[in-house]
Amino acid sequence: MRTAAVTQEQREQQEQQEQRAQQERQERQEVRREIRRTLRELLAKRAGPAGTRAAVATPEGYDTGLWTALAGTLGLPGLALPERYGGAGCGPAELAVACEETGRALTPSPLLATAVLAAPLIAALGTEAQRADLLPRIADGSLTCALALPGGSLPLALDLVGDNTATPWAGGGRSGGVQAVPLPDGGWSLYGEAGHVLDGHSAGLLLVAAHTGGFPRSRTLLFFVKAGATGLVRRREATLDLTRSQATLELRDVAAELLGEEPLDVLGALAATGCAAAVALAAEAVGAARGALDRTVEHAATREQFGRPIGSFQALKHRLADLLVQIESARSLTHCAAADGDPVSAGLALAQALDAQRAAAAETIQLHGGIGVTWEHDAHLYFKRAAADELLFGPAAGLRARAAERAALFGEAGGAGGTGGAGGTGEAGGTGEAATASGAFGAFAGSAGSAASGASGEVA
Repeated sequence: MRTAAVTQEQREQQEQQEQRAQQERQERQEVRREIRRTLRELLAKRAGPAGTRAAVATPEGYDTGLWTALAGTLGLPGLALPERYGGAGCGPAELAVACEETGRALTPSPLLATAVLAAPLIAALGTEAQRADLLPRIADGSLTCALALPGGSLPLALDLVGDNTATPWAGGGRSGGVQAVPLPDGGWSLYGEAGHVLDGHSAGLLLVAAHTGGFPRSRTLLFFVKAGATGLVRRREATLDLTRSQATLELRDVAAELLGEEPLDVLGALAATGCAAAVALAAEAVGAARGALDRTVEHAATREQFGRPIGSFQALKHRLADLLVQIESARSLTHCAAADGDPVSAGLALAQALDAQRAAAAETIQLHGGIGVTWEHDAHLYFKRAAADELLFGPAAGLRARAAERAALFGEAGGAGGTGGAGGTGEAGGTGEAATASGAFGAFAGSAGSAASGASGEVA
């Protein structure tokens, strides 16, 4: 009787836990729907094609009034920051929804550079005094940040296309990258150059990766550099994608402050940031792809040829339908990656999203005909965003290769020429390797399918 009573009590506790978990999921889904609805309404009013073109022509490269509304009123930069620092205490899934909507409108803003790249590093590595000083200002939008990595090494430094601990990317020795030298007063001095820094020309605070130490203690650290520091020269670059501003930074004996206190796992923090950034970038790419598709569908419904809308022709229907399937597949993978927080899932989601964005941009130009390649039309904005994203954060093949490396798909398990997982010759070993690949990607595909079935009402 005692055993039966304990079992019944355990069942009741489990049911209560499941009910609480279900209620929490429903509440988070409602939060995401509200974020999506509010953002879409605001961006439809203030971030149309004319507004975007005007914003990129400003010295900042974005609409400061719109950023004030996004940050101060909606609190987008603080979505994923803890509540004790003025944030909303949400997670990557909520930030991904915001990025998807800003990507859909191709909205130029400091959201990616500040909230996705810089803020997580400050939260992970900063001292309590640094976090208390900077994160509340990031959350309310009064402070924008930029992550400066030398040599255009953003995807490698974030562990997206290669192991950031195995390949030198921050410069070393006496030349290359950015060098950091300790000063007698406890400060630091930086010397070097970093290019392709997102929003680097307008950010109020720069987070610079620099190499320091001789051979025995060679390491990469992150440093704060204030916008008006002596010896700092910032030049806005001419970029392919006008909606994503970049800059070149020259540092000539610039005073800097170390982020955190040594010892620091900077490379580990960059890899963790890269996982979350991959989800946000994938969501942004999915939004841009869907925005391009919506414009193309609208054009196909109104453009007439041979006395009927071109969208009524079966060949165009099939092309648009195939594109929708590709975009929705990328969207499901993105929401799956946001839910499980796995770097393999995140890398694959970003690769799929970049492919979908490139396909959507190409079809947009093709189905608009000659007008699609003119400067006055918006189709070229989507095409340039797709091309620039793959150059900045890819390529997609590199993302998939790194995901395969992380999952050890072609590692020692069932190694070539050895005793395979099926037991026997090297040929059988290949079978074991294939089984490993099938199992790893099968598990991911299954979780993605679950996310897709559960996300249809939440995401649509």
